[in-house]
Amino acid sequence: MDFKKIWQRRRELTEKCLEEELERGVSLDETLKKSMEYSLMAGGKRLRPVLLMAAADAVGGNGENFLLSAAALEMIHTYSLIHDDLPAMDNDDFRRGKPTNHKVYGEAAAILAGDALLTLAFETLTHENTTPEKIVAVTKEIAHAAGMAGMVGGQVLDIGAENENISLQELKKLHGGKTGALFRASVISGAILADAGENEIAALGAYAENFGLAFQITDDILDVTGSALVIGKPVGSDEKNHKSTYVSLLSEAGARQKADEAIENAINALDMFDDKADFLREAVRFLAGRES
Repeated sequence: MDFKKIWQRRRELTEKCLEEELERGVSLDETLKKSMEYSLMAGGKRLRPVLLMAAADAVGGNGENFLLSAAALEMIHTYSLIHDDLPAMDNDDFRRGKPTNHKVYGEAAAILAGDALLTLAFETLTHENTTPEKIVAVTKEIAHAAGMAGMVGGQVLDIGAENENISLQELKKLHGGKTGALFRASVISGAILADAGENEIAALGAYAENFGLAFQITDDILDVTGSALVIGKPVGSDEKNHKSTYVSLLSEAGARQKADEAIENAINALDMFDDKADFLREAVRFLAGRES
């Protein structure tokens, strides 16, 4: 398995699908569409779409058959980044090496571009080439992860935790919603679309939860040790916003150990799968050495 080659191919397939869906969408205002495109097509790992496809592969499907669902996840992720960067949230000036959306188009346009991407995502899900039952199941999974029980709820906890010394358990809950929930939905959605059984879905859910934890810890470490040029945004933003992180609670060494444990747990969760899950195994290992 050529991990990087597969990842790159699926990133490119996702990019193409995103372009097509954005072009197919009808907007009453051209500036709104440009604002959506500015953030949606700004690059990035396309991690959530790639995870959806890899989960489908792991249970015997072909993940590339589900590009619309994969693209929908990336739209939701991008909307969350636009809103996360706003002055009322993290107040960041740069994202992926470019000025944040509100710095280019203004706060009102950025908010509305995020809203439009979120709703376009669910429209895109309805176009998936599968059964109505699977579309409903995947839509329910993703909506739950994106809403008050997941990403939005985690963002509220994140805002409330500023200038507070929260516990490790509270931090895990916060990021389990803000970051982890959409990772889990990506993996579970790919499994559902590829006809996974209950035991397979449970195992993939455990993998995804540990993947999300490892990803967030690594992100916290990079916020301290990374280069703004490499990660595409200013380092030290967590400290600037007075946020508790895995590094601030555990030390850098302690955070690295916690990330390693999560990576090992994620890989162990895949014991029931054969080599079709090797991409998922390599994906979580890749986190440990990533620089952005």
